[in-house]
Amino acid sequence: MLKWINEIFKFSWLSKLVEKLIENVFGISVTTQLGSSIHFFIYDTIKIIILLGIMIFVISYVRSYFPPEKTKKILSRFKGVKGNIMASLLGIVTPFCSCSSVPIFIGFVEAGVPLGLTFSFLITSPIVNEAAFAILLASFGVKIAVVYVITGVIVGVVGGLLIGALHLEKEVEEYVYEIQMGEVEIEKLSKKDRISFAVDNVKEIIKRIWIYLVIGIGIGAAIHGWAPAPLLAKYAGPDNPFAVFVAVVLGIPLYSNALGTIPIAEALINKGVGIGTALSFMMAVTALSLPEMILLRKVIKPKLIKAFVIITGIGIILVGYLFNAIAHLLI
Repeated sequence: MLKWINEIFKFSWLSKLVEKLIENVFGISVTTQLGSSIHFFIYDTIKIIILLGIMIFVISYVRSYFPPEKTKKILSRFKGVKGNIMASLLGIVTPFCSCSSVPIFIGFVEAGVPLGLTFSFLITSPIVNEAAFAILLASFGVKIAVVYVITGVIVGVVGGLLIGALHLEKEVEEYVYEIQMGEVEIEKLSKKDRISFAVDNVKEIIKRIWIYLVIGIGIGAAIHGWAPAPLLAKYAGPDNPFAVFVAVVLGIPLYSNALGTIPIAEALINKGVGIGTALSFMMAVTALSLPEMILLRKVIKPKLIKAFVIITGIGIILVGYLFNAIAHLLI
């Protein structure tokens, strides 16, 4: 089944079409550094936009059944490990950006959702979403995309469990517990409404992220054409035991989303950087970005932020080493 899906999404027809465009229209050989970079840019842009549209539509249709109000109600009914698993799974179909982290955190706390479950959602949601899955599928194939989703959920579940076990409820700002957001009526949608919602979401998300995507693919194209493969393989390859750790530490202060970093990760991997090293860098940038920490500081105290960063960071590092160890099984 996976092999059949992989064949569909290889886009070999598109690669050949872009190659003919570059050589016959632009008059540039794809074997040159410039031609190779242009091919990477055009091919990846078209391929990713196609898959992005399909995945956003499908997941948005599913998401129409899980508005934030319903998500809060579902999570408030679960406790323990089951609750963390449910929170992480709902994080996949209810992705958010750092700008919405504060209202979502307040809403969950106000609804009585345990702190550990709230963080399982907050960890998984930016790492794993339909757009990231679509680009991973286009860039690396089904196996890596699926393993990435599974490990992203595991990081969210374990991270939430550990934060819950630390009993850091006192590290939430006092005013958060005093907020009463009230009940919001869940809108009932017809099938037509859900399709319309999904189509609008495709337009809205692509409109919002296309610039990050183009910048990421552009950087990836430059790396693909000009970055010295032997040097990258030596210092950031899977044989360097410190590469994953350094990648995560470097990724935390940066701000981007998965959509902009995946094309860069693809180019780095093609140049010899370990799969786990590149993907752990991407996870760190999306889950532990500095702007999100600044926003979360409005509702939680430094001790809880430190616990969140350390626990999630260690989880991402372990995922990076896991990917590097099993890379031969995934490619």
